[in-house]
Amino acid sequence: MVWGLMQDATDDSLPQGLTAAQAQARLASEGANELPRQQRRSGLRIAFDVLREPMLALLLGGGVVYLLLGDRQEALILLAFACLSVGITAVQEARTERVLEALRDLTSPRALVIRDGTRQRIAGREVVRGDLLVLAEGDRVPADARLLQASGVFADESLLTGEAIPVSKLPGQVASPPRPGGNDLPFVFAGTLVVRGSGLAEVTATGARSEIGRIGKSLGMLEVEVPHLQRQMRRLVLVFAATGAAVSLAVVALHGLTRGDWLQAVLAGIAVGMSMLPEEFPMVLAVFMAMAAWRISQARVLTRRASAIETLGAATVLCTDKTGTLTENRMAIARLQRPGSASFAVGDGPMPPDLLNLALMGAAASTPQPFDPMEKAFFALALPDPAMRLIRSYPLSPGQLSMTQVWQDGDQRIAAAKGAPEAMADLCALTPAARAVLADQVQGMADAGLRVLGIASCTLAPGADLPEAQAGFALAFAGLVGLADPLRATVPQAVAECRTAGIRVIMVTGDYPATARAIASAAGLAAGTVITGPELETMSDADLTKAVKTATVFARIMPEQKLRIVQALKAGGAVVAMTGDGVNDAPSLKAAHIGVAMGGRGTDVAREAAAIVLLDDDFGSIVTTVRLGRRIYDNLRKAMRFILAVHVPIAGLALMPLLTGLPILFGPVHIAFLEMIIDPVCSLVFEAEGEEAGVMRRPPRPADQPLFSGQTVLWSLLQGLTVFAAVAAIFWFAPGFGLAADQVRGLTFAALVLGIVALILVNRSASASLVAALIRPNRALFVVLPLVAAMLAVVLLWQPARALLGFGALEPRWLLVPPLAGLGVLLLLEAAKPLLRRAVRRLPG
Repeated sequence: MVWGLMQDATDDSLPQGLTAAQAQARLASEGANELPRQQRRSGLRIAFDVLREPMLALLLGGGVVYLLLGDRQEALILLAFACLSVGITAVQEARTERVLEALRDLTSPRALVIRDGTRQRIAGREVVRGDLLVLAEGDRVPADARLLQASGVFADESLLTGEAIPVSKLPGQVASPPRPGGNDLPFVFAGTLVVRGSGLAEVTATGARSEIGRIGKSLGMLEVEVPHLQRQMRRLVLVFAATGAAVSLAVVALHGLTRGDWLQAVLAGIAVGMSMLPEEFPMVLAVFMAMAAWRISQARVLTRRASAIETLGAATVLCTDKTGTLTENRMAIARLQRPGSASFAVGDGPMPPDLLNLALMGAAASTPQPFDPMEKAFFALALPDPAMRLIRSYPLSPGQLSMTQVWQDGDQRIAAAKGAPEAMADLCALTPAARAVLADQVQGMADAGLRVLGIASCTLAPGADLPEAQAGFALAFAGLVGLADPLRATVPQAVAECRTAGIRVIMVTGDYPATARAIASAAGLAAGTVITGPELETMSDADLTKAVKTATVFARIMPEQKLRIVQALKAGGAVVAMTGDGVNDAPSLKAAHIGVAMGGRGTDVAREAAAIVLLDDDFGSIVTTVRLGRRIYDNLRKAMRFILAVHVPIAGLALMPLLTGLPILFGPVHIAFLEMIIDPVCSLVFEAEGEEAGVMRRPPRPADQPLFSGQTVLWSLLQGLTVFAAVAAIFWFAPGFGLAADQVRGLTFAALVLGIVALILVNRSASASLVAALIRPNRALFVVLPLVAAMLAVVLLWQPARALLGFGALEPRWLLVPPLAGLGVLLLLEAAKPLLRRAVRRLPG
């Protein structure tokens, strides 16, 4: 008997187990009992991974080229800002890795094993195949094992199956280890929890060879989805690089052939190339992603890949597990019902005394210090009298799906029993009519997705002997109790907000269809036809792709089937986000466009597979992240639109002298100053912009929507041409007013800078007016505008800065020209914005 395992450790009746030498040999040959994990990336490896991005490689390559050409100032500026961009990204990546490490369990579960005939408490990672495990209530099973002895063992296998209800375990022999989730099986599995009973088990598999490890290993066969934004940015950089290189070569040839000065031709070509190459894009993207990760970390959301935040903003389907994700993964009493009366919903008012007594009888029929979630639910609702003393327990058994506890209450002895309704009907010898009424009541609770238990009790005659079995009590049926895994309080609002945002929420669970339908209804999901795992098994890939377009609930789903559902959704063109916390969710988390894992209850395997981790397990945080993802994309498009518009006048002013015969206006140092200081600093304004009105009342953007659509390009070109026209006019006409070449250069440069400031205000919102843009709160704007004004004042008024940039001193009256030019650009574009907006809407994209 298992009771013998609890006796003195030196008892000769104990099994001997492995010897210390055998255990050490197997540990050395088969490895530690832990899941293989990805090697933690060092700071240097993170920096190297960041540098592999083509955008940053292009930026660093440009700096190296200038350094080889001897232009140290320009090279240092480029390299300094490149290092800053790399540093921001690398620091954020390193911080994310550290937080993930902190989320892991501090140690593996401790295990009580028998070795050399004695009980020993060892670290779970030291358990080896063949070890004898001593299991008791509350133990976390450290490895897959076959039960040799068991007394009323029930295990919570929800992390493997998604089902919150514990399953019974019995010793025995089977041909091969079964899958988790079945009742009366002789196997327990690593990572599961013993909620009742005790037993002795022989370890059959450890580490990667266990059931939890088998699911973990399958992740290596899946490729992580590359975010849409990352792919678009790579293509964008290649296009800009190719165009810039072609134009630069043309400028060198044109300048050299027409003016004969090939050294100046090379410098002109470099300046034009800098004006057209997207040096700002990598920095802006890195800053946006790093700031996005920081912003959502304030909402207790961790990003393992910052670009996934933006992708989540484009999600069209959110697949979510039920247990532990939509629900709290704990049992609570939802309904009570006496025979022949209406059911009472807990929380609908004061509980009637007879129903309170029913709850007390259910608690009395439970273990005094429960581990079982259902028994904990009874104690949460009603606590037995502490003066009562437990006399004897009659546990659950395969032939008797009920348990009875006998208590001494003063001079009385009371027996309280609970179990399956049909078992309680037998124990209470109900008449056929009473059984029919009971069946209707049970069906009503089951249709609501509740786990139903029957309660019975009786008072024993003074001096009577206790019966040998539960059938010996003269029990009277007291009523039914319906238990539910409660829905998280934030879920209905989060689901409703997903619906208004055009995001379809699909529940994918291993639980029963009735329970899934009830939870879906409470969460606000339109639970029509429920597709079950067996039904899905008969579907072809084509039929499943068609079915997932309308289905909202999948029940009794196995882990491999979850993966098929995600793949079917992707095949249908959906951008899929998958949430979950269990090991069974990990393959689908990795296969989805965005995997969202629960950090509190979630397993290491799930967190490793996901791109986003919710540290507080709050489903509502999903909506927060979606909202932020949409805001990020909106603001990123504003920044990119602004940068593209800025490149037009810069490139135009670099080319204008070559086409008109005027003196060269800007050299590489001027272009570097504009692009690597003013543009990135100004772009920070867009990162700090608030969300647009109605950001969660519009459908997700198309998955293939380009970052630069036809509308965006046209609007940017029109803005840039407006600034270019204003600045080019100053460049063209200023010499006629007696200004020297260096004075013209300074005046034109100042006008261009203030034109850039005008573009900031124009692009802050696609729809807001100038007044709204000015009063709209943005802390970064209040920092950037004075900073730009201060830098402009320095380069125009401070002699050393003027000498560095080749500017001449200007009379005070000429200092009024640049602000007037910037104001004119701002007013003209704001006046034209409604007309231009109507025009670009007619373009595709």
